[in-house]
Formats: sequence, C-alpha cells, structure tokens
Amino acid sequence: MVNELYPVFLKVHTFDVLIVGGGDVGLEKISFLLKSSPNAKVTLVAKEIKNEIKVLAKDHLSVKLIEREFFNEDLTEMQLVIIATENRALNKTIHTEAKERGILVNVADTPELCDFYMGSIVTKGDLKIGISTNGKSPTIAKRLRELFTDLLPDEIETLISNMEMIRNNIKGDFSKKVKELNKLTEHLINK
Repeated sequence: MVNELYPVFLKVHTFDVLIVGGGDVGLEKISFLLKSSPNAKVTLVAKEIKNEIKVLAKDHLSVKLIEREFFNEDLTEMQLVIIATENRALNKTIHTEAKERGILVNVADTPELCDFYMGSIVTKGDLKIGISTNGKSPTIAKRLRELFTDLLPDEIETLISNMEMIRNNIKGDFSKKVKELNKLTEHLINK
C-alpha cells in the first residue's frame, strides 16, 4: 500500500474546531491539540465532560465547553471536526453529516473515516516535526517522538533563529539564497 498522506502544518488557531466527546478520548484529543496550538478555537460538545477537560479549558480562553448531547447544528460554521465519542454508531452518524457539509473529519481510532490523522509531534521552539504511521501504529509514532525529542539539542532554537537572520540578509534571487543556505547547513548532516 502506498502512503498517500501529504503532511501539512495547519494554523489551527484560525479554524473553528469541534470536538465531540468529553471522555478519555476527548481529553486526549483536546490535550494534544492545545499542546501544539494553545490558541486553537475549540468547541467541545459532550453529554458528560471529564473534570480534567474542564480544568484544561479554564487555562484556554479560546475553548468553549457545551455539556449536552450532540446536535447536527453543532457542525454549523465548523471547519475541522474531531469525533471522539465511545459510541461507534454515533461517530459514524456525525462523520456522515460532517462530510455532507464539506468539513474535514478525524474519527478517533477509525482511520478509514479520517481525512487527517493527529500524529505525534516533536517541538523544540520553532522546530516542529510531525510523525505519522498512516494511522497504523500511534504507539510507534509516540516512541519516535520521544526519540527525536531526546536527540535534538535544545540549542536548535538558537540555530534556527540565527539561520533566519542570515536568510533575511542574503541578497539575490531565490535560487541564490537556497544555494547559500544549503552551503551553510551542509555540516548539519554527517554522512
């Protein structure tokens, strides 16, 4: 099977995101999202919302909690939906309605119903590395995240900032800038 995923980094804080589910899976999804994008505009709807989610929401003014059952109207004006209930039939129903509205959907633990996966992310300042196993093994993605987090030096942030200054000061066209930056960074990889 060919891995058809195309990795992108979304400015989630510019999207209206709906999470349906307030249990353990909902907690995992909202925690992951807010860790990577602390200003994400999230509405979470669930009949019951875990206390840990309520505590997390208090620290994020852009999070709105609605403690009641899901209604199709909750999808109105949403651009991204993460379905995290523990009811597979409900998940499928919400998925169908969201797709009819043209909304990007992730259904927790159901790769075949996902438009995107929420892979593991390594973050060191401005450096972000996304890791995906094409939905097959989140555990391996998590272990690789741990490995890269340990391998990457904390000084990488300083290096990135310095490279930005250098890039901004290089004169010439795009091709010339790429050549100079490649020359400056070739020592980063020892073959």
